[in-house]
Formats: sequence, C-alpha cells, structure tokens
Amino acid sequence: MIYVALLRGINVGGNNKVEMNRLKTAFEQAGMERVKTYINSGNIVFLNGKLPQAELAGVLEGAIEAEFGLKIRVLVRSLEEMEAIFAVLPEHWNNGGEMKSDVFFLWDEVDETSVSGELPLTPGVGTLLFAPHAVLFSVDRENAGRSGMNKLIGSKLYARMTVRNVNTTRQLLQLMRELKQGE
Repeated sequence: MIYVALLRGINVGGNNKVEMNRLKTAFEQAGMERVKTYINSGNIVFLNGKLPQAELAGVLEGAIEAEFGLKIRVLVRSLEEMEAIFAVLPEHWNNGGEMKSDVFFLWDEVDETSVSGELPLTPGVGTLLFAPHAVLFSVDRENAGRSGMNKLIGSKLYARMTVRNVNTTRQLLQLMRELKQGE
C-alpha cells in the first residue's frame, strides 16, 4: 500500500530539527520502501505492504525518536484516503497571492464533522469544508487575518491535527500517484 506520513511540528522556528536524508534512512530502516521526502516540513511518501496502516504511525514515531531523540507525532494516510480528501477539495483553491487554502489533517480522535464547530472562525469569512480525515479551509488573502483561524494555534484541537497548504497537499498526492504507477 502507498502512504504519506505527515510529521507534526518539525523544522518550525528552529525547533525539532530533522534532516530529510536521515529521516528517509530512518524510514527505510523501519521497513518502509521507496521512501521519498517532500520539502523540509515532514512529508514522506512510501510503500509498505507488511504492516497494517494502524501500526505504521507508532513504528515511525519510534524510528524518529531512535534516530533524532524527538517525540514527534506522525499521521499516516493511504492513497485512497488522500483521494477521498481530493474528491471534496475544490480544484480552483490554491495557496498563492490572492488566496490562502489549507488542509487540516485530523487525528482519528477528532475525525468527525462536529470538529468544524470547534474552529474559531469568523462567520462569513472564508469557506470551510469537511472531508474524510480532514477539514479544508480557504480564504481570500486580504481577509486571512480576519478569519479567526489564527486563534486555532495553541488550542487543544490544534494539537490533534497537522496542517498543509493545498499546493503541498496536491504535490503529495501526485507523488503518491507516481509511486503507484511504479508498482
């Protein structure tokens, strides 16, 4: 099966520094195959046919702690789960000069539609969509500061998600699809 591992809180503000080549090696030593990292913020695409998906996060968290001495949460999503998110994500959403669009990947304990009610959104500012395993949010750049999403940082809910912009998320899905073609 093809998976993406999303590491929470690495290489942010000089904290939890993780070098990507070492991370790739740690994943390979943990039994993952055809490992590819994408940018320096903890995105790893890989193949694993030996372990059930439910066990992968724990194995990878252990490998990261052994290699780097860091307790980093890892969220693992399959290609099928990523495709389900993209079935909801509007094609015109982007992360650029005019628009800010993010995918909030949810840990299982908060993966339900009611989580959208916990988000500190200003009514009428931006668009919020729920997808399996994720909340999708987009806002015009000029209104991003008014959206209320900046209040999410530091909340209990924020600790149970990891965020990627839609451009990064699209690239991860593309890498996963390429890995599938190479099987």
